[in-house]
Order: sequence, then C-alpha cells, then structure tokens
Amino acid sequence: MSSCYGRNVKISIFGQSHSPAIGVVADGLPFGFEPDMEELKRFMARRAPGNNDLSTKRKETDSFKILSGIKNGVLCGAPFAAEIENSDTRSKDYSQFKDMPRPGHADYTAQIKYKGFQDEAGGGHFSGRLTAPLCLIGGICIQLLKKEGIYIGSHVERIAGIPDERFDPVNISKDDFADLAEMTLPVLDNEAGEKMKEAILDAKELGDSVGGIIECAVTGLPAGLGDPMFDGMENLISSIVFAIPAVKGIEFGAGFDACGMLGSENNDCYTVKNGQTVTETNNHGGILGGITSGMPLIFRAGIKPTPSIFKSQQTVSLSEMCEKTLDIKGRHDPCIVPRAVPCIEAAAAIAVYDALLEYKKYR
Repeated sequence: MSSCYGRNVKISIFGQSHSPAIGVVADGLPFGFEPDMEELKRFMARRAPGNNDLSTKRKETDSFKILSGIKNGVLCGAPFAAEIENSDTRSKDYSQFKDMPRPGHADYTAQIKYKGFQDEAGGGHFSGRLTAPLCLIGGICIQLLKKEGIYIGSHVERIAGIPDERFDPVNISKDDFADLAEMTLPVLDNEAGEKMKEAILDAKELGDSVGGIIECAVTGLPAGLGDPMFDGMENLISSIVFAIPAVKGIEFGAGFDACGMLGSENNDCYTVKNGQTVTETNNHGGILGGITSGMPLIFRAGIKPTPSIFKSQQTVSLSEMCEKTLDIKGRHDPCIVPRAVPCIEAAAAIAVYDALLEYKKYR
C-alpha cells in the first residue's frame, strides 16, 4: 500500500481502523525544535470522534505515545515515531462486508485488489481513523510553520448546499483563524452554521448523511515555493489532501469559477504595497505556475456524504453473485465535514512545510 509522502520530511502512516494501534513515522524533522504538546493535544481533539451530536458515537481520545525522535521534550534528529491506541472498536459489525460490499466504501475494490487478505474491520487501512496520525504529524508541522511566520486556518465553506462566507482572498491574516479553531462547526457566519447543524441532525434522524466543502488558507508564505510540472504546490497539496478519505475534489483560488470568466476578469493585476509586489485580487489562489506568489494560498476541498448510512441499500453477494439488501449497523458520522477540517489543515501543513524545506535549499 502507498502510505508514504514527502521529499524532505518523509512520513509513513501505519495501522488499521481496528488494529491495536495506528501511528506515524516521520524522518527529516528538524532537531532542536520543542513541540508544544498541549497545543498538539488540542489540535488532535478537534478531529477526535464522539465529542458531540454531529459526530459518531465511537469514543477515541486520540491520545498518543511518542516512541522515538524526542529527547527531553525536544526533537533530537532521529526518526519521529508515535502511536495512537485503538480502544473503542466493534469489529463484528464489519464481518459481512467482504462478501456484501457497502455502497460508497472501498470494500469491493479492496476485495478485488487484495483478494480477501485485507482487514475489513472498520474499513481497515482505508478508514478515516488513519487521519488521526496524519493530524499528529501535521500538528507538529503547523507549529514548525508558525515559527516561520506561516499560519494555516480552515472553515466549513458549505454543508448540504448551505453556504458560509468565504475567506477574503487578499486580506486574510492569522487573526482570522483564532476563533475558528475553537468551534465545533467552524464557520464565519454563525447563522449559516446553525442552518448547517440543522441539516446534519435532520439527515441523522433519517438515517442518512450529508457532505460539504472545506476552505483552507495559508498566510505568510514567501513567493517561490514549489516547482513547475510535477512538483507544483497544487500537486503537492492535492496528493496529500486526497489521502483523506471522502475527499472528492479540490480547487485553488477561483477554481472552476475561473473557467467561466474572461481573461481580463480572471487575471490578477500587480501593484506595490508596503514595498512589496502583490496582486490586487487573488483568483490564482496564491499559486502561479506551481509556485507560490506570496499572496494567501487558498484552496477548497469537497467532502462526500458519509457512505455508511442506516437506510437499506442494494448490494450484491460476491460469493453467490446475486443482489442483496444491506442494512448497516454500527456508529457513523452523519456528516464527516466538521471533523475533516483539522485533517485538511494537517495535510496542508505537511505539504507546505516539506516545500518550505526544499525552498530553503536554494536560499
């Protein structure tokens, strides 16, 4: 399985949803840096399940144990390794899915590829549970970026078609992120947030689910990160964002809206502000030719509805090769979007920090 990422900070995610533990190994973190463990725990808690009515009832604290890479609280240069124990598991809820794959899940494709040897419990290595170690290493990268004056924040741009306001693509700053990190459903417009909550709870009542969009911004980036062709910033961010289960699309800046604009509307004109070259607008989302422009880097990721729903659905029995009706039990999020917000931030942080280290090689 391809569970590794990075050129300068090389990470590997291990474990399955219901294995004794999941975790991450990271090689290339800078020695001498002291991570704020309390801040890291708070970041991890944003992703953890079972904290409110909007999430699954599975209760995992996402507390972690560091195995290597830190001495006396400081990164020591050895590969960083940490594990997160899985405690609240119900593997028996998943035993039927090798033969009767769940619509919208990887059960069928995993069965074909791994010929029955895959771990199906909780979705195995395909599970969103694996975003916990992603958030662990991403949370450290967020702290490393803050040391460089680079900040990352996200909000729910929409759920069930209900839109929030968007970040100001030109004037956004780290101060815009502070309150969002404290919110169960991080939105810029509280009224929109209440409507989203109602839509989630309505879907939950019906045994169904809803999806949405997350908008992420990175501020304080210098111009010059990323490379053309295969290592552009869009490429680097997209490849790790798509490692988050349920992500179905990504757009940068104006995204697909730019396709309906005239060139004169989409082009961001240059100007000088405080002695620096900037653009008056930011349809390019802070990236041109795969390289950061110095403007805020902004992207949006589309999250599909949680595929595990309590409505009866049609599937097939792979052993009998006939249609069957499937009723899913267990504990599932009626909307995965709120808990995916820190996952998106973590993925962005890993990609940006890795690109920053590459950029520094040539400074």
